[in-house]
Amino acid sequence: METVLRSATKTVTISPEHPFCIIGERINPTGRKLFQEQLRRGDLSRIEIDVAQQVAGGAMVLDVNMGAPLADEAELMVAAVKLIQGLTDLPLCIDSSIIEVLNAGLAAYEGKALVNSVTAEDERLEAILPLVKKYGAAVIALPNDEEEIPEDPRKRLDLARKIIDVATGRFGIPAEDIVIDPLAMPIG
Repeated sequence: METVLRSATKTVTISPEHPFCIIGERINPTGRKLFQEQLRRGDLSRIEIDVAQQVAGGAMVLDVNMGAPLADEAELMVAAVKLIQGLTDLPLCIDSSIIEVLNAGLAAYEGKALVNSVTAEDERLEAILPLVKKYGAAVIALPNDEEEIPEDPRKRLDLARKIIDVATGRFGIPAEDIVIDPLAMPIG
């Protein structure tokens, strides 16, 4: 089974033969005060720098998050997706906890995107999976629920199964379009 992500011109495959995918996650204003201020002003110039650095660093997919407080995240997501697709042919991972922002980013994207991410919470499954289906995207599944990341690996497995069952059974999303993040925890 393999997950295939596409931009307008490039394909990235995640499979047993290609199990490692480097996702560049710098296009994110979290913890970046200057970047947040730039985004609030509609200045996307930092994105150009982040794209170039991540491409040079070997990224295979670029995560795009426009979560800047007091900014129009949906408008920024559309502008960022279009800008990035003009700069690189790498596939994109659309990243937001706000459904309207995910929808805007997926609608603007040319290709098959990855959505970051869905948890096993019923509310999140019901909100995100219809968008994954509508846009033919793939999704990162996080095996945690309303509480927290379970320490027991069997509980994580149960939650991963729940996401897969709901995605494939209820929404008709192909199993190969679900990438499980096992949420590996540090020993320390």
